[in-house]
Amino acid sequence: MNRAPERPVIDLQWFAEAANPVAGKPPVIDLQWFAAEDEGRTEEPSEYKLRKAREEGRVAKSQELVAAVGLLLPALALALLAPYLARTMREMVQFYFSRAAEADISRDGGALAASFFSFFVRLSAPLAAVAVVSALFSNILQVGFIFSAKPITPDFSKIVPRFGEYLRKTVFSTQALFGLVKSVVKIAVIGVVAYMSVRNQLDRIVTLFTAPLGQSVMFIGSLAIRLIIQVAIATLILAVPDYLFQRHQYMESLKMTKEEVKEERKQQEGDPLVRSRLRQRMRELLSRNMAANVPKADVVITNPTHFAVALEWDRDRMAAPLVTAKGQDEVALRIRRIAEENGVPVVENRPLARALYADVEIGDAIPEKYYQAIATVLAHVYAAAESKDESEAAYAVGDA
Repeated sequence: MNRAPERPVIDLQWFAEAANPVAGKPPVIDLQWFAAEDEGRTEEPSEYKLRKAREEGRVAKSQELVAAVGLLLPALALALLAPYLARTMREMVQFYFSRAAEADISRDGGALAASFFSFFVRLSAPLAAVAVVSALFSNILQVGFIFSAKPITPDFSKIVPRFGEYLRKTVFSTQALFGLVKSVVKIAVIGVVAYMSVRNQLDRIVTLFTAPLGQSVMFIGSLAIRLIIQVAIATLILAVPDYLFQRHQYMESLKMTKEEVKEERKQQEGDPLVRSRLRQRMRELLSRNMAANVPKADVVITNPTHFAVALEWDRDRMAAPLVTAKGQDEVALRIRRIAEENGVPVVENRPLARALYADVEIGDAIPEKYYQAIATVLAHVYAAAESKDESEAAYAVGDA
């Protein structure tokens, strides 16, 4: 006899305990919610990852800065264009009131509508243009010129709700705490600025009850514009720490694990096995050209018979002396023989020869820790070469 499949059982007691904990048994909050969002990401983001994130539209940007600039510049434009806007509004009112009694909507509707749109453009276009410029300027100031359709590309994987992750990011996170503090501080600052501005003008506000309408409107308008500018400056100052925090969070979100660093390095530089094979191939080519490289060397350092290392040094095109040839046993004897046949100085320095042979590959510059020892050897070689030239010159003069 077939049994009906059992339905999955959902224990509602868990929700009850979470909402109404038993007396004497406080609710348990997992402290992992407050932990770092990306554990194990300890390495700073590479240039490649930063560039990739920028191409995808992921940049450090403060919306508070965009809002502050978007409020400040139009407010300044409104203050500067106030006389022009007042004249245009007065002209518009006079135009429509002068035609209110004689205009026929059925006959003159098109002309009246055209006049309305003309006045509307003259009043709104300057402020709208400044608002657009301020929005572009505040964004370009933070992230430069960038265009990416990635942020607006539909991502259907985000349709499935993830309440735990949502709560962790929006409630139990540094970003949420900073946003809460920022909102409270911003409301407090705006309230203090508005209170101080209105309080300083309270005496004049009281006298507006007996003042002419035009004078009252101008005073209230100037007070409102001044208040908007002050609030915009205050929010602009508050946007600076917000931008620094957003940049810090952005860099934290792009941090990488050690494994990601290794994988990226493999992708950027190629497989280590391939690079090792290329270096080995280069060493083989340099070893084959030993007969051509040793005569160009400035000095050959020997052990004296077991190791030999040929060094070349050109101040104009080299940052440090290069190892152009090296060998052990029979190869070392060959290097020494080629050097003697071509007049290359051979210096015996057993510790230095063994160290260079072990630490430096053919075609590589010597490490910084050997600079002092190599400088001493080269100074000795150059001094010997100068004394030899002087003795040869003196000998030539004596023969003459």
